[in-house]
Amino acid sequence: MNERLRRFFPFLDWFPLGAAVLRADLIAGITGALVLVPKAMAYAQLSGLPVHFGLYVALVPAILGALWGSSRQLATGPVAIISLMTAAALAPLAVPFSDHYVELALLLTLMVGAIQFALGALKLGTIVNFVSHPVILGFMNAAAVIIALSQLDMLLGIPKGRSGSFLGDIWQMLSFLPQTHWPTLAMSVFALALMLVLKRIRAVSSLSVLIAVVITIVASVLVGYERNLRSTIDQIADQEVRERAARYAATAERIRALEARAAEQAAELRRMDKGDRRAAAALRHELHLTELDAADLTQENKERWERLQRVRFERAEAAGGPTLYLEGALPAGQAGDGLAWRVKKISGQELHLAGGGDVVGPIPRGLPAFRVPVISLEAMLSLLSAAVVIALVGFMESIAMAKALAAKTRQRLDPNQELIGQGVANLGGAFFQSYPACGSFTGSAINLQAGARTGFAMIFNGLFVAATLLVLTPYLYHLPKATLGVIILLAVTGLITPQALLHTWRASRADGIVAGVTFAGTLLAAPHLDRGILFGAALAVLLYLLQTMRPRVAVLGRHPDGALRDVYAHAGLSTSPEVLALRFDAGLYFANAAFFEEQVLNAVSAKPGVKVLLISGASINRMDASGEEVVRHLVERLRSSGVTVVFSGLKKQVLDVMRNTGLDRLIGEEHLFPSDDQALAAIYRRLGRSGQGELLPPGPGAATA
Repeated sequence: MNERLRRFFPFLDWFPLGAAVLRADLIAGITGALVLVPKAMAYAQLSGLPVHFGLYVALVPAILGALWGSSRQLATGPVAIISLMTAAALAPLAVPFSDHYVELALLLTLMVGAIQFALGALKLGTIVNFVSHPVILGFMNAAAVIIALSQLDMLLGIPKGRSGSFLGDIWQMLSFLPQTHWPTLAMSVFALALMLVLKRIRAVSSLSVLIAVVITIVASVLVGYERNLRSTIDQIADQEVRERAARYAATAERIRALEARAAEQAAELRRMDKGDRRAAAALRHELHLTELDAADLTQENKERWERLQRVRFERAEAAGGPTLYLEGALPAGQAGDGLAWRVKKISGQELHLAGGGDVVGPIPRGLPAFRVPVISLEAMLSLLSAAVVIALVGFMESIAMAKALAAKTRQRLDPNQELIGQGVANLGGAFFQSYPACGSFTGSAINLQAGARTGFAMIFNGLFVAATLLVLTPYLYHLPKATLGVIILLAVTGLITPQALLHTWRASRADGIVAGVTFAGTLLAAPHLDRGILFGAALAVLLYLLQTMRPRVAVLGRHPDGALRDVYAHAGLSTSPEVLALRFDAGLYFANAAFFEEQVLNAVSAKPGVKVLLISGASINRMDASGEEVVRHLVERLRSSGVTVVFSGLKKQVLDVMRNTGLDRLIGEEHLFPSDDQALAAIYRRLGRSGQGELLPPGPGAATA
């Protein structure tokens, strides 16, 4: 019973707990939370969600991951890569920070958790091995570049593009460089310098991010970093800009009406009797036209919005009240307020203007409320590929860190239980407003360094995050978003590893190509990051299959050192006119069986005087039905041509196939030998020759290589 309980509740292994263990876990939990809180908010910003969602991910999933995982030091929570992949999956389907976007994020978390839990329960954790290290390496480097570039708007205070192409958005952002908001850039530089300096001071290096957050909040308050203003479209002095803003507001209203109409039509279509196909087709046609009209108007407004974002206003008091003039177009004698105002939002006839930098703003106080994800078949199908990739990438990050921790703590690690733990973390988080979480490299390293002994460290960590949500959120209002952008920028610099890419290329050209293509494919496919990693994984499998389809077939000769070696790799090796020795360096299966047959026949035909063919089978690790059939045909064909086929060094699994099919009887037990040298000695005895100076070794103890 105890064993069964521990299987379902692995955290029971932590008990009994001593005071020293609890004290160590408490210190580790608080230390990790001090670092985690600002990073969690930064990662939420990266995911396209309000910053408090990052704190939600650092609460419920962190505790559940610790309770049901197998690693006692692994910290589950928000990470940069998964946050970016979440944004990439959701951005094409909904507007970031909108209610629909949040609904999709919770559904995505539920799907990721379900996939991970199912894989773990079915003990299929090894499925992640299909995504090779070069694929992950190329993907991580590309994702790090994407993350860094995606922070340009926060670091420079410029608008961010929202199109179907990441590279297109970056190009558009670069066109806004002349509109760089200098106070935002100054805050970014200040935060970056502060963190880099604090990191070099050993006494506070671990808390450098937290200290920088506190200092930049204070600086934001003192200098009045945030400056917002509400005005109306009628107060814009320039007629062309005023008309453009009015058209934008009117079109936005029409788009909302069309979207509401489309929702009504879709609901009516679902309620319609399936037997009335003609009426259903007509309604489906109307729905399609409504969606096309909304899409056309959305594109029109997108172009208007881009032009409005390039406008800067100066505000001055005029006879009719406050008026917005184009920057540099103040009438003579008018005094402006000294700020350059830019449009942040248009709501009806109301203009939301910003004259300062962006801050986090109000954060809801309190713990995340229980919320059931809205499940929609259409949304699930749209998110399926992204959910699978996020589930696998998240688990690979988690298990890589868990293995590194286990190597240092000598703790037994169960990958399938860890997969279940990550699944439970995301399943539970989906009901408490979390986006997908996984094992964090930074948080786990802090846990280990701070002396965490059990998963209670993450429970204490979560309790500190809960206290932050209950008490400290009002103090985070003035946190500059530029500071969060710098936190993300510094967090991903370690993921850009050109030396690792070069090392992979040197180790294997094929793996280097896979890593490079995955890197380029991920950049080009962004924001659809799942396509980049799926393409890389498919390419890796394809190259592997191509390599195994045409493996190395070595013609062997006797080297002076006594070993049998490839005659094409080593010139001048001793061979025999009557005995041909071949080595096949791969498993013999359907994809390469024809190649094996072709190579053997070519080698035999190249030596007309051959009487015996020795196939050194030490490298043949398996044989399927296709391989067995080819060997059978070869033996029969060569025997009819006067060539005897002899095998040496065959492994048990290959011999089992031969015995099960009767192939061993066709070959003849007298033609099966445990080693090359024994086979050659028997061959030369039958030929009535010594074999010295040919393929027999000069003395005892020779090796085969």
